[in-house]
Amino acid sequence: MTFQALLLTQADGATQANLATLDEAQLPAEGDVLVAVDYSTINFKDGLAITGRSPVVRKWPMVAGIDGAGTVLESSSPRWQAGDKVVLNGYGVGETHWGCLAQRARLKGDWLVRLPGAFTSRQAMAIGTAGYTAMLSVLALERGGVNGPVQPGDGEVLVTGASGGVGSVAIAVLSKLGYKVVASTGKTNEADFLKALGAADVIDRADLGAPGKPLQKERWAAVVDSVGSHTLVNACAQVRYGGVVTACGLAQGMDFPASVAPFILRGVTLHGIDSVMAAMPLRERAWQRLASDLEPDRLNAITREIGLAEAIDAGRRIVEGGMRGRVVVDVNRA
Repeated sequence: MTFQALLLTQADGATQANLATLDEAQLPAEGDVLVAVDYSTINFKDGLAITGRSPVVRKWPMVAGIDGAGTVLESSSPRWQAGDKVVLNGYGVGETHWGCLAQRARLKGDWLVRLPGAFTSRQAMAIGTAGYTAMLSVLALERGGVNGPVQPGDGEVLVTGASGGVGSVAIAVLSKLGYKVVASTGKTNEADFLKALGAADVIDRADLGAPGKPLQKERWAAVVDSVGSHTLVNACAQVRYGGVVTACGLAQGMDFPASVAPFILRGVTLHGIDSVMAAMPLRERAWQRLASDLEPDRLNAITREIGLAEAIDAGRRIVEGGMRGRVVVDVNRA
């Protein structure tokens, strides 16, 4: 059987992204579950892979797509049987193993999470790795630091990269849980949108994006950062004593030109958030919490849908900062 896929190839060091017709026999032999993919999505990492802006792809050719949701067609895994609804996030899919911007994917059963009953496949991909990463960050705030869990009454929580996928879901979840959220964004014209999601205030990302002092005026009880570089450094320098910072992205850069001062003088805790290889119990907990703590109306407000052929342009736009919220890809329409 043939299927459509977004295929990445490389020639003379340049990445080419094209819609291709493939045969199921071409799917990787590795994997014990064949999935009919209903929806995928575009994350920042997908954009890097599609554009070749970063060495995300490690094997060529590669089918893009680090996320997928759909129905099991065939399985030799004891965890799954035909007809089960599943979600895939990470595990190197779309990097070292063919991904889910395709109508078919052969995956390992140990990589899959059962689709929560509260969500359709489309809604699960409206969340995607970005939203799942946001929830991992919320869980890290709840684990807390030297003062214990970050509570809603402890003060303001800063969310950087607020109009992106991680940021928008983090705002929606944190505000529902009762936290006072301040959104940092370079798109100040999106203030009304961010406040509708639940942000109490919006600040310009320029306030955080340049080099700053190692210790600054204490403001934030906690930070959810998807930007990195100087933004993350300044956020740490502004966190109150015993506060918590989660780091899950690198939109500004991978560097961290920081001082140890916030950590040894203010007891700040920095949690690294890894969504790719997170343990299955943590993944399942994150998805359970998304089902209870993310309101469908707010999810709909940050989501738009495109077809598979449109994913190439969407990948380019997300890297250039030209997208807000979440993009769902219907892999069964061009």
